[in-house]
Amino acid sequence: MPELPEVETVRRGLEPHLAGQSIARVDQRRPDLRWPMPPDLVQVLTGARVTALRRRSKYLLADLDRGGSLLVHLGMSGRIRIRTADQTATPGAFHHDAAILPQHDHLVLTTGAGTTITLNDARRFGAVDLVRDGVVHPLLAALGPEPFAPEFSGDGLAAALAGRRAPIKSMLLDQRLVAGLGNIYVCEALFRAGIHPARAAGRIGRGRLAALAGHVREVLAEAIEAGGSSLRDHRQPSGELGYFQHAFRVYDREGQPCQRQGCTGTIRRIVQSGRSSWYCPACQH
Repeated sequence: MPELPEVETVRRGLEPHLAGQSIARVDQRRPDLRWPMPPDLVQVLTGARVTALRRRSKYLLADLDRGGSLLVHLGMSGRIRIRTADQTATPGAFHHDAAILPQHDHLVLTTGAGTTITLNDARRFGAVDLVRDGVVHPLLAALGPEPFAPEFSGDGLAAALAGRRAPIKSMLLDQRLVAGLGNIYVCEALFRAGIHPARAAGRIGRGRLAALAGHVREVLAEAIEAGGSSLRDHRQPSGELGYFQHAFRVYDREGQPCQRQGCTGTIRRIVQSGRSSWYCPACQH
């Protein structure tokens, strides 16, 4: 499932084509994805101008001049394609990708400039909804701070994790603690911080938690710069693959030597709450 860097990459790719543009046409090709789409989706979006394009956790939010926002979640296989009026083919040659077929194009927006923005979702685990003015959307209501927000700090983590016996890996995946983190980048951040993924969260000192928060931001920033990680379904709106997967130090590297300078350990994999965790037993404690 796309994590924060992948969704932020999509947001940045969309912004120049959608922010400030009016939506001239809405082609809704099915009534639902993971959940039903709003019955008035076409009516609300048609003629609206997008005033800003934001990301909250793993959700895209397009703010509308008539109030409220369009919310999009990419789910497991959702992709967004952009085709400008002067293009004869989609950037990145999507037609060579067998997973991106016209029957999976579920929502198409056409802007006043003639650009088409298509949501393609083969597995239909994504979501499209409207956030109404003055209403906190249920999917956003319980989210914790963004990793780049000042609230995500050693002090904030220490307060939230005090007395907690749950593994630090599980806690970082809890969207109520911090929004947007997923399996890949938690594994990578814990490696950089030298913290074992199974260590009890409440037994990690404030100083180590401050370093961990910094490593989380560092890993995410590097992944965003690289266009995210393309493991299976993720592509940028241009059709290009992300390449942060080439910088993985532990994720999916079971049996390979640790890349930390001076460490002679070998990467191991364990299963925590049904999710794989990769770590170095020699330098993560």
